[in-house]
This record gives sequence, C-alpha cells and structure tokens, in this order.
Amino acid sequence: MTTTTPARPTAPPAARRRRPGASRRQGAPWAFLAPAIVLFVLFLALPIAYAVYLSFRTEKVSGLGLGSGSRTEVWNGFANYAASLADPEFLASVGRVALYGVIVVPTMLGLALLFALLLDSRRSRATKFSRVSIFLPYAVPAVISSLLWGFLYLPGVSPFYYVFDRLGWDVPSLFSSNLVIFAVANIAVWGGVGFNMVVIYTSLRAIPSELYEAAELDGCTQIGMAWRIKIPIVVPSIIMTFVFSMIATLQVFAEPTTLKPLSNTISSTWTPLMKVYRDAFIRGDLYSAAATSVIIAVATFVLSFGFLRLVQSRAFGQEK
Repeated sequence: MTTTTPARPTAPPAARRRRPGASRRQGAPWAFLAPAIVLFVLFLALPIAYAVYLSFRTEKVSGLGLGSGSRTEVWNGFANYAASLADPEFLASVGRVALYGVIVVPTMLGLALLFALLLDSRRSRATKFSRVSIFLPYAVPAVISSLLWGFLYLPGVSPFYYVFDRLGWDVPSLFSSNLVIFAVANIAVWGGVGFNMVVIYTSLRAIPSELYEAAELDGCTQIGMAWRIKIPIVVPSIIMTFVFSMIATLQVFAEPTTLKPLSNTISSTWTPLMKVYRDAFIRGDLYSAAATSVIIAVATFVLSFGFLRLVQSRAFGQEK
C-alpha cells in the first residue's frame, strides 16, 4: 500500500519574489533624495509659485492708506503683465540686453573655441599653465571683477588712462553713454571665456587620436584638421555653451549694478533684472516686480527651448 504525501502549497509568484528587506531597499533611494527634494521645494518651487501668485495680485489703497485695513491685496488679473510689457523702461532694458548679448556671446564663444583649439594643438607648449591662466578669471566673483575693472575704467585712477595721457592720446571714457555697454560686456567676456574654453577643450580631448593620424597621413594641415574634424565634432559642446551664455546674458545683473555707483550712464533699469530689483526693493511694488520676473523667466525658457529644438538634429544627431 502506497501512501501519497500531500503537495505543499506553493506561494504566489509575487510572494516568491518578495524578499525580506525589499521594501527597505526600495525606499532607500527616496531617503537619499529626500534632502534634495525638500530643498528644491522650499527654496525653488515654492518661491516660483509665490512669484506667479503675486504677479496676478495688486494692492488696493483705501483713503489715505493710513491705519490698519487701509491697504488690501486684491486680484488684478493680467494687468501687471500688460503694464510691464508696455513700460518704456522695460522695453529699453530689453533692447540694451539684446545688444549686450550680440556683443558678448559671439566674442566669448569665439575666443573660447580659439583657445581650446590652440591648447589642443600638438605644437602648443605649457598647456597646464595656459589652461589655469585662461580659466582663472572665471573663479573671480562677478562683483569683485566688476569692481576691479570699474576702477580701471575711471580716468582719474586708472593706470591705463595715465599712460594714455602721458603719451598725449585723447582716449574717451569707457563710462560714456556710447561705450558703457562695451565696458560691461568686457567684464562678462573676461570672466566667461575660461569656463566655455574648458567645456570645449574637454570635448576635444575626447576625440580619438586615430582620426588625427589618418588626417595627417592624408596631408591635412593643423588648420584643416581643426576646421574639418575638430569643430564639427565639438558642435554639441558649442551649442551647449551658447545656451548657457544666452541664459546668463538675459539674467545679467551683477556687473552693471556694481558699476552703477561709478558711472552716471548706468541707470537703475539698465537691464530687466535691475528693473525688477528697483521695483521690488526700492519702490516696494512686489506685484509689478513679480510679473516682470515671470516674463523674464518665460522668455528665457522659450528662447532656450526654441533654440535647442532648432538645432536638435545638428547637435544631437551624433548620438543616434
């Protein structure tokens, strides 16, 4: 007589896959991300949301505006945006920033590409010292560099104007109304070339040496190698640095604000962000400042996203 042992019940597939401590392992990434998420929400997401909220509000004053309850916050719709877009000071600041960007971005990226190509050349010498020397201005804070250049621009204390005077040269002041934009642009170029150069130079160092050897066997010169091999390969890096430079141009604030006490040609609304600062902290009009800030943020996003969409196939086609 044979006896059969009853089959042991098998656990469901989901239960078999679940192991002790699996839930703890699944929650570990969120535990590591929690500090960054909390900081992002508190110091970025919530301020942005609050700025958008303020941009649709305004202050209603009753009577003389004295006493409790005489000033109340009310809904204002898109009136703050309409007022900002129609403000002549804001439109003038946008025009100055556009001209500033036309001067700064091509000059800065052109010099960064030139220096990167020179450092990547096999005939270059003292590349480590040159890299540090070119990158060093980027490590100087914008306020300090603006002060340094500002005193070099002042004819009364600048050693350059002293030399020009001794030579009998009549050199106009860089703080004049026609040249002040070049004075501000020079500071941005001086401080930004190094960072962009490092980005482009890093991409050049990633190019396989076999391409250079094959080009040399075909009789390609250093200039031809740079034009036909190096520059086309580093186009994605150039596009990335262009986007960063464009965003920095739209948000220029530290340089003209620091130079403002040294010159009468830089107004408190010389750039859009300077106008935001004046409206918010000098005039106390937080609602108009919030609307202008949202406009600047939207314009920055649209220009950056639109440019990336325009050059997407050219910039990232190599990754496919």
